[in-house]
Amino acid sequence: MTDLAIAPDLAAIKQRQQATWASGDYHMIGTQIQIVSELLIEALDVHSTDHLLDVATGSGNAALAAARRGCSVVGVDYVPALLERARRRMDAEELEILFMEGDAESLPVADGSFDVVSSVFGAMFAPDQERTASELARACRSGGRIGLAAWTPDGFIGHLFKTIGGHVAPPAGLRSPILWGTEQRLHELFGDRIAQISLMKRQYVFRDRSPQHYIQYWRRYYGPTLKAFEAVGETGRDALEADLVDLIGRFNQADDGTMVVPSEYLETVIVTR
Repeated sequence: MTDLAIAPDLAAIKQRQQATWASGDYHMIGTQIQIVSELLIEALDVHSTDHLLDVATGSGNAALAAARRGCSVVGVDYVPALLERARRRMDAEELEILFMEGDAESLPVADGSFDVVSSVFGAMFAPDQERTASELARACRSGGRIGLAAWTPDGFIGHLFKTIGGHVAPPAGLRSPILWGTEQRLHELFGDRIAQISLMKRQYVFRDRSPQHYIQYWRRYYGPTLKAFEAVGETGRDALEADLVDLIGRFNQADDGTMVVPSEYLETVIVTR
């Protein structure tokens, strides 16, 4: 159980996290889950007159989805390489989006300047959860909407994080990011800023040619997995991979050697006070 009495060095943790997300190429993971952003933007019922902020935008999935619907969009992330990917995608679709470097815990925007604020598997990873939630709410106007997609503790990715954590311990004193995928934690984080909240558990299905290929792909492109294998070193890599193969086997619905693994996430829409 996490010892919350330990005061973590949030600045140092954030610096390491930024380096982690800059490693690999999250764009190659993010484009696989584009449908999650499309569904969230639909759940937010955006109008073409809405001004939308996408926080921890990565290579721009939700920002692009909103821009396709005519919204005025700003996307913020703290990994410059991912923002460059997002701009290339924007140009290819002839859309107009302002992508800028920024931190989810200190958003470079004015109070109440957006009708809609979104984050897809992004803000949940910021180390200071309370500050991050406060920033999302601060950026959103009264009566606006905050839309979130977060992996749940009981889903495949929730268990993936736990499995990796059994080999590479997470920073002491931090709450797990997958708590954003629980109704209780969302009420704790947003409190009286919530005028109305709607929650829906959804499944994203990971599909690959084999469990082993999936692991190799994530070792190459997903920063946290890449760094975990680096951390365990030569002596620990086989054990970590074996545990990941076992985990996939428990969730896998395919019986032909391929991988069809549903992963639960929580889609949340908050109307702000």
